[in-house]
Amino acid sequence: MTKKERYQHIIDYFSEHAPEAETELVYSNTYELLVAVILSAQCTDKRVNLTTPALFKRFPTVYDLAKVSSDEVFSYIRSISYPNNKAKHLVGMAQRVVDVFNGEIPSTVKDLQTLQGVGRKTANVIASVVFHQPTMAVDTHVYRVSKRIGLVTQTAKTPLEVEKQLVKYIPEELVHIAHHWLILHGRYVCIARNPKCDICGLKPFCAYYKKTYQLA
Repeated sequence: MTKKERYQHIIDYFSEHAPEAETELVYSNTYELLVAVILSAQCTDKRVNLTTPALFKRFPTVYDLAKVSSDEVFSYIRSISYPNNKAKHLVGMAQRVVDVFNGEIPSTVKDLQTLQGVGRKTANVIASVVFHQPTMAVDTHVYRVSKRIGLVTQTAKTPLEVEKQLVKYIPEELVHIAHHWLILHGRYVCIARNPKCDICGLKPFCAYYKKTYQLA
């Protein structure tokens, strides 16, 4: 099977079985999503969703968040991983959005990465989810799944290398949803240990399954 054929089979599968795939983070606007994504680093979406309601009630806008100390923010996110650093990141992010971007969350990956606490992965998530730009955020799930099933080469050693290979072969108009396909597949089926190959619909196209079970 050629790489192009594998991509097409997998895109066809997800297009049929997960046409509405989307982030599991709960948010109502771009500001809330950005906060949630910053909090989600090395933390589960479930934990973030338990934490953000009270946070958003206290700081409903980026202007509200920009006016407070990181200590106050910390009190709302203490159950999140690395709360000290993330509290500082959130306040710093909000202050720059207010001071530099007139209170509007920027839409480009380049501008988003100028915000405190926002790396390439987070910037790609915002650009993809909110603005439907062809950006591929590579988290641990996307990195693992794309290499395991054979979408990217094993020589791709960094998230950026994986990202470049994925966007090369996935049609531009599908990149934003393909990000969710791979994340959700990695979260619930192609898990890190003991992937659930018995229930996986990608078995006929998966390099890992073929190698593990020595299929012709």
